[in-house]
Amino acid sequence: MWRAARRGLREWQASNGAIWLHLLKTVMAGLLALGIAMRLDLPQPRIAMTTVFVLMQPLSGMVFAKSVYRIVGTAVGMVAAVVLGAVFIQQPELYILGMTGWVAACTAAAMRNRHFRWYAFVLAGYTAALIGIPLVTQPDGLFLAALGRGAEVAVGILCSGVVSAVIVPRQSGSLLERTLRARYIDFTAFAALVLSDRLERGAFEGRFAKLVDEIVGFEATRAFSFFEDPTMRARSQLLARLNGEFMDVCARLHALRQLKRRLRRHNEAIAPLVPYFSELAALLAQRPRQNEADRAYALRIAQDLASFMRTLPHRVRETRRPLEAGAPDSLQDFDTSAELLYRFTAEIARYSGTWASLTQAGLPPEPRMTRYVPRTSWYVVGFTFMRTAVVVAALGWFWVETDWPSGGLAMIAAALTCALTSSAPRATRMAFQMAAGAGCAALVGYLLTCYVYPNVDGFPLLCVALAPLLAMGAFFATRPRIAGFGVGFSVFLCLLAGPDNVIVYTPDLLINNGIAVVVAMMVAALAFAVVFPPHMNWLVERMCVALRAQVELACRGEPQGLSQHFQSGTHDLMHQLRLLLNGRKQAHRRALRWMLITLEVGHAVIDLRHEAQAATWLGIAERGWLAGLDQVLDDIARLFEDPGAAPLERALVSVRAATRIAQEALPGVRHDRERRHDVQRILSHLHFIHSALIDRDAPLAALARRPRERSSRRS
Repeated sequence: MWRAARRGLREWQASNGAIWLHLLKTVMAGLLALGIAMRLDLPQPRIAMTTVFVLMQPLSGMVFAKSVYRIVGTAVGMVAAVVLGAVFIQQPELYILGMTGWVAACTAAAMRNRHFRWYAFVLAGYTAALIGIPLVTQPDGLFLAALGRGAEVAVGILCSGVVSAVIVPRQSGSLLERTLRARYIDFTAFAALVLSDRLERGAFEGRFAKLVDEIVGFEATRAFSFFEDPTMRARSQLLARLNGEFMDVCARLHALRQLKRRLRRHNEAIAPLVPYFSELAALLAQRPRQNEADRAYALRIAQDLASFMRTLPHRVRETRRPLEAGAPDSLQDFDTSAELLYRFTAEIARYSGTWASLTQAGLPPEPRMTRYVPRTSWYVVGFTFMRTAVVVAALGWFWVETDWPSGGLAMIAAALTCALTSSAPRATRMAFQMAAGAGCAALVGYLLTCYVYPNVDGFPLLCVALAPLLAMGAFFATRPRIAGFGVGFSVFLCLLAGPDNVIVYTPDLLINNGIAVVVAMMVAALAFAVVFPPHMNWLVERMCVALRAQVELACRGEPQGLSQHFQSGTHDLMHQLRLLLNGRKQAHRRALRWMLITLEVGHAVIDLRHEAQAATWLGIAERGWLAGLDQVLDDIARLFEDPGAAPLERALVSVRAATRIAQEALPGVRHDRERRHDVQRILSHLHFIHSALIDRDAPLAALARRPRERSSRRS
């Protein structure tokens, strides 16, 4: 009975309990910030409370990370507001133009960053607008307003960090450990299904798309844990290497599956290797034993994989001998499949060992490696700049032309909406939800101003009156489908109707300000939906071009750290496309298949360059080899830069030419085992690239068929 009760309590704590704890801490931090700001007699204590609701996160590491970048962004925004006020003193039109450019530039720069670095740029733009726009006609008070705003934000940051770290802290380090365990177990089961041919293409692509999200999400969690856990901070580079190895394992598994699928018609090449695939699948299908620690489980799998690897080359050579006499035409397919099988086993064995070493005490410092490199198309950055500038400038122009009393707040709300929705997968829906939340906040604020504040006597009673409303807004913000409503309600309830040391009972001004905020958000939402829809076909196509450009990076980039750079950029771009194409199944499937062929060819090109660099003797022995290799890399880069039938044919010709040169070198090194293996590995990479380029189910083959179909119709 007690055991069942404890299990139920743990499950509640992991689900609903975590939400209630987050609500409790958020409301407590917000009211604490309000009380301290009032005690310090700051100009607008409600800004401190607003800061808490913008800042609080379920994990303490997320709060610390967000706090650091919020401090940086706020400081930069304060300086920008003061500088713009000094440059355009008593020139409201030019000041609004300069502020529009600053907000748009910060929002666009946020799109080039990830995690809470994004938040620093957003705050740099929003804080400048929040400080400078209300005082556009009163520049003499700008400096004092900047200092007051900085003090209020600092109080909110301090309260958020203290409450999150002291009251039942939920550390992202523990979440990271659970994520790693679940990812390892799920992936080994997934790999076992793939190796056993028990997964259809649609299911494979769907699971692989989720792996992309897991890779990007893991990097975000690693960044959070850096700020809160000294152990995770010391092992940050080890975690980065682990994520890089996981990307390599995923790429190897995909390449192996694709080659197996293509060779189904040539059963004599793949059939002799089926027992090895089944044996490896059985090793990966092992689950943790009862009461077995994660480290022991990972080490057991790694040791089994290492034993399998040691015997695999000899067994493959024995299996190959009958083919040499009976089916010599299948040798290249057989060798390529065996090479990919060996490399996948090596990758997942290394990944298992790295995961097991995370819990090992006394590890030496990990050498610095190439970090995860996010990629964002410059077209997306320019699109974000233009969208923000048009929305903010339109409201600023309307404010100046009509002398709208609440026009300044409308411009601030537009800047906030553009900033917070810049990375949202559905910006229009989020903007409409924020408008609805702000409208409800204005109505609730009216009731507070007219009926609650006049009857409140003392800070404790004020906390009792505000706590349910603040908790309700925080709860809505935790619901993914209506998170925009919760953000709009919480933030603008504090901004519009939050109490100050001297409460001004002007409900008419509150309603006017609320209308201005809602109108600004509706204008932004309509602009997102009609003028600048994020799912425009040209924008999606530009992002697909950036995705294909990763192959050009693989062909022409610097060898040092190239694999990590290629893998992280490709997964990051695909993650952005997944968010952008949410709900558009056909376009999403097309983008995913471009990502898969990009991973296939790019990874094989990097392997080919690495093997060719190691086999320097081959370039000396065969004069045409280096020129042939350069031609292969150049033609493949051009193919992915401008896909079509003619570039595809040129790439195939150059791959075949390089293959002939390597095959001609093979008889001369037949008695030198190391050199023979070098040439065989090079031939395997070239053969895999050739098979990927002629794959009838790949996007490249579809593009190549279109000109032929058009010519046949004409004839």
